[in-house]
Amino acid sequence: MPSNRAVHVRSADDGVAARTLREGIAKIQKELGAEPEFPADVEAAAAESAANPRLPELDRTDLELVTIDPPGARDLDQALFLERAGDGYRVYYAIADVAAFVTPGDPVDVEAHQRGQTLYGADSKIRLHPASISEDAGSLLPDQVRPVLLWTIDVDSTGEGTDVVVERALVRSRAQLDYESVQEQLDAGNADESLRLLAEVGKLRQAREAARGGVSLPIPEQEVDIEGDTWHLEYRPLLDVELWNAQISLLTGFAAASLMVYGAVGLLRTLPPPDPRDVQRLHRTARALGIDWPAEQLYPDFIRTLDPAKPAHAAMVVACTRLLRGSGYAAFDGAVPEQPLHSALSSEYAHVTAPLRRLADRYAGEICIALCAGTDVPPWVLDRLHDLPGIMTESGRRAAAYEGAVVDLVETALLASHVGERFDGVVVDVNEKDPRRGTVTLAEPAVEAPIRSTEGELPLGTEVSALLTRADVDARKVEFELS
Repeated sequence: MPSNRAVHVRSADDGVAARTLREGIAKIQKELGAEPEFPADVEAAAAESAANPRLPELDRTDLELVTIDPPGARDLDQALFLERAGDGYRVYYAIADVAAFVTPGDPVDVEAHQRGQTLYGADSKIRLHPASISEDAGSLLPDQVRPVLLWTIDVDSTGEGTDVVVERALVRSRAQLDYESVQEQLDAGNADESLRLLAEVGKLRQAREAARGGVSLPIPEQEVDIEGDTWHLEYRPLLDVELWNAQISLLTGFAAASLMVYGAVGLLRTLPPPDPRDVQRLHRTARALGIDWPAEQLYPDFIRTLDPAKPAHAAMVVACTRLLRGSGYAAFDGAVPEQPLHSALSSEYAHVTAPLRRLADRYAGEICIALCAGTDVPPWVLDRLHDLPGIMTESGRRAAAYEGAVVDLVETALLASHVGERFDGVVVDVNEKDPRRGTVTLAEPAVEAPIRSTEGELPLGTEVSALLTRADVDARKVEFELS
């Protein structure tokens, strides 16, 4: 099953299904060697540094920053505040300063290099850093003074970034907001000016993305309700404010990359251009799905015409994820990499906005601080810089395996009592080597699973009645049959 969708638990009691989920996740963690607990020396070092952080002199607690995250989140990496600046905008983006708590070579640092990134799945979490840092002293929790890397980015009236400065500062978030409540405020017209400007700048940035030839796939998330021994799973489409908020993170990543390319040192997030054969295959998929894709229309422009609420379009979005494979990191100190671009974004790009959850961001942030200050990049950064692509590739593989296994667990548990029943769905993928095998997306519940035809090739893009032949919770395997 695909591992490009996140599953979140919207509600759960302590019944049979919830216990099945917990036990299944523990089994996955054991299989992957992903230990949620930290060694005692790492916890002790984290607690000590959390109590004694290295604090900067610059005080910007005057900024009316807020965080916007899923409800209940504790590892808050980013806080934002937007204001008008002439006929443009000024974006303040505060990013948690993990280096205020972690010393190169200390137990927390060594453990972070082994983990690479935080793993997520169905609200389970295997942290990159102990909670005393990632969910307490280093997190941008409301009404707490915190050390950050403060990005100040000027944006013109068209949404184009024109200037950037990043410096260490102390800030204080005024509120911990969630996406749904912010969207409600914006829709009702009673959001404060900073949030209204977030919508304004977010839309401008989306327009810039389209003009640049960048693309973002509108892949919905899955949400699960658990009650007793009953599971309910459905897709949750992304809210507009989530997309606008993501544009601020992208804006910062572009600014970071521009600093690195100009300074000839850095760590870029890269994605090679798509293979023309894959694009041709997607054209064939579109024809099979009955979706018009004119030959002269570029792939990014085509993506923006899709509506994931329509079954055939949802199938097309899933098919398009093939073009996003092959992403990685490129470290450099001197010559800029031969292929520095992230092809989906149609620009150089760097990860800098999630250092509590991603190791690479701490290094990239330090590089940008040095470049803006006109100082040398710290030796500890340069010493490990070229190790990071390998570390992040391996941790990315583990993160995808973890998320995918949790998705499989939830879907098999949901369907376990329905073997032998039929479900309405759409064939969204057909195996090129064996066209009798592929993937089906169900209309209800929100599940994607393998399907096998017993009577010839699978009909891509066609609504079918699929027979559930297997739902093995222990093996996390679901299979459907078309006969």
